[in-house]
Amino acid sequence: MRILHILLFFITVSTVAQTKVGTIDIDYVLSQMPEITGVQKTVEDYGKTLDADLTKKLEAYQLLVNEYTQNETTYTVNQRRSMQDSILNSEDDINKYRQNAAQLISLKRDEALTPLYKKIGESLEKVAKAEGYTQVMERRDILVYIDNRFDLTLAVLKDMGIEVKQE
Repeated sequence: MRILHILLFFITVSTVAQTKVGTIDIDYVLSQMPEITGVQKTVEDYGKTLDADLTKKLEAYQLLVNEYTQNETTYTVNQRRSMQDSILNSEDDINKYRQNAAQLISLKRDEALTPLYKKIGESLEKVAKAEGYTQVMERRDILVYIDNRFDLTLAVLKDMGIEVKQE
């Protein structure tokens, strides 16, 4: 009899503890959002600004090199050292700028995407609660198998008012 009670307890606990797990493809949702073109343009424009700044730095560097090359024979030893230091500093500045540009673009992209991720998150939470999901995984994560009936991607897009053309 005691074993029956323990068995009944475990069956009750396992029934109560059942979870409903869903997935979402956030990249796909982002690609379908009309706001993504604005984000892409913002990032592209920012990249062009960075390129223009780099071009100015390269032009200034080239002017220093040309000036040094043309006047090297007329410079005193101290003037030569000063110009060489200026050229080396300019090279270092250009190299640092190039290294930081990719990071700056990534930060700009993240900043521009933040409101879109927030919108997706709010919609996902609404859909998951409405459909009784206890957990939702990002679809890109390593999954051995997932039944597409539990993929919330299209439901989130629908909730956000985005119509998706069926492929």
